[in-house]
Amino acid sequence: MKQKTLASAMGALMLMGMGGGALAAAPDWSAVPATEVVLFYPGVSPLEWITKGTEHGGARALKKGETCADCHDEEASDMGQKMASGQKIEPAPIPGKAAFIPVKVQASHDGENLYMRFAWKQPAASGAAPLDAKNPVKIAFMLEDGGKVELADQAGCWATCHLDSRTMPGADEAKTKYVKDGSLAGGKFYDLHQWRSGENKGFDGHVAETRVMEGGKALVSAEGKLSGDEWSVVFVRKLAGGEGDVTLVPGNAYNFGFAIHDDSAAGRFHHVSLGYKLGLDTDAHIKAAKQ
Repeated sequence: MKQKTLASAMGALMLMGMGGGALAAAPDWSAVPATEVVLFYPGVSPLEWITKGTEHGGARALKKGETCADCHDEEASDMGQKMASGQKIEPAPIPGKAAFIPVKVQASHDGENLYMRFAWKQPAASGAAPLDAKNPVKIAFMLEDGGKVELADQAGCWATCHLDSRTMPGADEAKTKYVKDGSLAGGKFYDLHQWRSGENKGFDGHVAETRVMEGGKALVSAEGKLSGDEWSVVFVRKLAGGEGDVTLVPGNAYNFGFAIHDDSAAGRFHHVSLGYKLGLDTDAHIKAAKQ
């Protein structure tokens, strides 16, 4: 099924939560400020690369406590160009691959649910063979609480990306993203939410010692639609969930990052954000104010 046909068919639907239940009422998005975040193609830049000073000059800044966004927020598109072209840390460049995707991010909450909206223009297709023919587009975001995961405060989701993970050069294709010494019981994990276009489905999982795509209790719904060449995807999740779900408390901020698998991509061949903060009723890169 073509993307546009699929998206039009589901555009008027709000998907039910993992366990069913009433639909949450969406906020008035016209009244919610949007923040533009540039996602860029990361090439082969796992955690081991960004922390190795002989290959990444920013490793010294990380050791001093600076964040990836401190250094690279305004040059994300330029980095994407270098990596997508194969100029830097990409041994297998894909001709025609989009180098970056500007995304407008909006967030709000009603005291019970968090609402996240992502909107972007569909990049031109590369023409490469699809890695995930079932899902032309996937979008996911991750949350982490309190910096319990090493470097989560500075590097965002990069703490889940390792050189030995699948689709990395020479890696085990069965090994997923993971957190070093990850532990749900110890609170050392990322909360993960994903929406897949072809499957028309939202997923509520986590990343600890391995990546698990299901089992969370926070996701209420996920909806995506394509209007012309403009995508919009809305997630609704409870502020409080269960095991593997970060509990969100108004007045606090959380480590936040997201990624888009465009052009039927899979694995590392995605576009990613730097690490940012999502704040509920508090200043942050992305602020979710109560409506």
